[in-house]
Amino acid sequence: MAEAPIYEARGVSKSYGSVVALENVDLALHAGEVVGLVGDNGAGKSTLVKVLSGVHQPDGGSVYLDGVQRSWRSPHEALEAGIETLYQDAGLCPDLSVNANVFLGRERLRPGLLGKLGVLDNKAMAATTREQLEQVGVDLTGVRRTVSKLSGGQRQAVAIGRAVAWARKVIILDEPTNHLGARQSGEVLRVIRRARDRGLGVVFISHTLPHVLETTDRTVVLRLGRVVADEPTSTFTPDSLLKAITGLTAERAADV
Repeated sequence: MAEAPIYEARGVSKSYGSVVALENVDLALHAGEVVGLVGDNGAGKSTLVKVLSGVHQPDGGSVYLDGVQRSWRSPHEALEAGIETLYQDAGLCPDLSVNANVFLGRERLRPGLLGKLGVLDNKAMAATTREQLEQVGVDLTGVRRTVSKLSGGQRQAVAIGRAVAWARKVIILDEPTNHLGARQSGEVLRVIRRARDRGLGVVFISHTLPHVLETTDRTVVLRLGRVVADEPTSTFTPDSLLKAITGLTAERAADV
């Protein structure tokens, strides 16, 4: 891509005592691109996500948003800058409605005196929720249903749809298809592709290599805190991607 990255990590390092979690990591994300971030357990994926999302500050290196160096003091600061992060637990409140979850922390008040008294504008939030979720391909029969009545795939789709609806620049997704069946995973992957089509930059972390190969434009492989591969996803096969992750041939990895 000729355009400058929308979000970038340059030479990022992070240690916890004597344990080096990240060492001189570079990662570039462009608008309208899905980048797969893969690696074995302990490779440094979660630490990199926490740096990108503002949970942790790096010990070395920097992050750049639209070419400007940023130093996040909190996840809220990164969120305000347009970076949405969805962790594995989805962050939904099961006893609240879909529209209440989409507007959680961003509630709208009724106009006029009622708004001043703190009365929520549930009708407007429901209409906006329906519109926003439809735009990213989330098809629900009713946005006023409680989340507890949705399937696992629908819950993840709503969580991602919420992130897509509010994100202005970047979405970071940590194992969004974990523990989902094939049909439910398909719903989630479709929403990710719609986010890319809307011009957002998406970082997709997953252990499910077929989902990475199916959905991403480029794949970055971490091993023991270092980037060992950063290539267009089309250049990988399942065997070559497994080899990059483990450092073994596919035959040897199958015996481990």
